[in-house]
Amino acid sequence: MADRLPSTRGAVVTHTTEPPEPTGPAKRTRPDHAGRAVPAVRLGPRAVVALSLITLIGIAVFGWPLLADANSGLAHARDAPWLFAALLPLLVGVVIATIADDGMDAKAVAMLGVLAAVGAALRPLGAGTAGLEPMFFLMVLSGRVLGPGFGFVLGSVTMFASALLTGGVGPWMPFQMLAMGWFTMGAGLLPGPHRLRGRAECALLALYGALASFAYGTVMNLQGWTFIGGLSSGISFHPGDPLHDNLIRFFAYCAATSLGWDLGRAALTVVLTLTLGTTLLKALRRATRRAAFEAQVTFED
Repeated sequence: MADRLPSTRGAVVTHTTEPPEPTGPAKRTRPDHAGRAVPAVRLGPRAVVALSLITLIGIAVFGWPLLADANSGLAHARDAPWLFAALLPLLVGVVIATIADDGMDAKAVAMLGVLAAVGAALRPLGAGTAGLEPMFFLMVLSGRVLGPGFGFVLGSVTMFASALLTGGVGPWMPFQMLAMGWFTMGAGLLPGPHRLRGRAECALLALYGALASFAYGTVMNLQGWTFIGGLSSGISFHPGDPLHDNLIRFFAYCAATSLGWDLGRAALTVVLTLTLGTTLLKALRRATRRAAFEAQVTFED
């Protein structure tokens, strides 16, 4: 609806309280259950560049030990402070780039804070027991509704806030922030934003949540495996060995140490997504629609 006020020059000032119609391919819209379009937070070209840069840096930081020689002095505990120092300004850069591309306003930042606080509060509920971490299903649903750029920032900020809340600050924290950012961003990149609804959409999100839960655990294993000593020769990291041999040992290490935790995380994410997904998706879309991201003031004669 619009409130019309006569101006002194015979024009009519219209304040639009509903989201405007998309004007380009960068805007992603999703019809809600009432048939109205609910826009995700727009991912513009500058935000894409910032996300691509931070992703490339993350891949390099996670994977460089596999390509280093035996005398490189491997220890992620040493490079973690440098990664954290680079990660925070890059995260701020993603937010600034999204704002500059007109994809995020004050209401979107406020929603980011609320969802990050809820996710951080959910994490201690499982206390990491057997991999039962309920925050993962919230990240999947939030990324789906609000888009990949918003999802990446949300995942990283939520992990940072939960680390402060639970006392889980350590050399692993910047790696967790990156991995959770990718986890949430992936949900925003899933297909079918216009067509899938109801059970079909929840099934897709549950499948993604299960696979991405294993991927998250695998990526985080790579962070610790390269400098953990005292393992048997069949699963320990051998600096300088061929990449193929180290990868075989790595997957053996994952199967022997973390498969049960990843399975618990995946199972809980699937159960919560299938049971609460429809209700929470509707609530997130309703909040997004009422927040009227990218609402504009227009002038009509």
